[in-house]
Amino acid sequence: MSTPPSKSHGRLRIAASARPRELISDTPDLAGTWKARVITLLPDAFPGILGESLTGKALQQGLWSLEPIDLRLFGEGRHRNVDDTPAGGGAGMVLRADILDRALGFAARDTPDPATAPGQWPVIYLSPRGRRFDQAMAQRLASARGVTLLCGRFEGVDERVLEHHQVEEVSLGDFVMTGGEIAAQALIDATVRLIPRVLGNHASTEEESFSGGLLEHPQYTKPAVWNGRAIPEVLLSGHHGNISDWRRAMAERLTKQRRPDLWRAYCARHDRDPDEDREL
Repeated sequence: MSTPPSKSHGRLRIAASARPRELISDTPDLAGTWKARVITLLPDAFPGILGESLTGKALQQGLWSLEPIDLRLFGEGRHRNVDDTPAGGGAGMVLRADILDRALGFAARDTPDPATAPGQWPVIYLSPRGRRFDQAMAQRLASARGVTLLCGRFEGVDERVLEHHQVEEVSLGDFVMTGGEIAAQALIDATVRLIPRVLGNHASTEEESFSGGLLEHPQYTKPAVWNGRAIPEVLLSGHHGNISDWRRAMAERLTKQRRPDLWRAYCARHDRDPDEDREL
């Protein structure tokens, strides 16, 4: 089977080509750039929102790159079929193992060998039965060289290909979507923003929700009084120590009230009693 065309987004946008973009670009291999490869039946859905705002600017600057891979190009027959009925009966259609194997093999070109460089290029299937995605996982992915994401459709994928390629299953939460594309964009966004220089101000990622195991403290800006509600006085005091203490206390209060699961984990890491009362 000939190498299928794919579209790659980075410093320049180009038309689909039968050759990897690195061979024809004026930036030959974007060495060291974090890359996301997305296997999907909807390649035109990318970059989508990822092409806007800070992630889009970083994409054009070559701080990261994106390669949607059209699963349909690996299909069989005149209609490029990629799925079939479930073994044992049932509703819907299942993506075939042989089709996915070819697509995953294509996506694996020039990636680190998982045997000698484990964790440097995870392969992830967006699935409601997977491990829940969180900030720690985003940080892990951002420290890798890249990631391959498999977007499911229909009733899912043949289990054998997940086992054969040791694919990691990841979920955004306890709900079901029509496909993995929106989930893939959310995962990429959460990861790319952790790459140096993407946000511009690295401190932003250190102070936001989940970075220290807590939800973020409340934020305020001008006007000082709006609709009878004033900005907390401590934030206008100019005393950085008091401001820091207030923000920490508010982060702890919000986490304890809204996310008791996070609060228990935070207390366990800091040898604190989750039921203690520190006037939060």
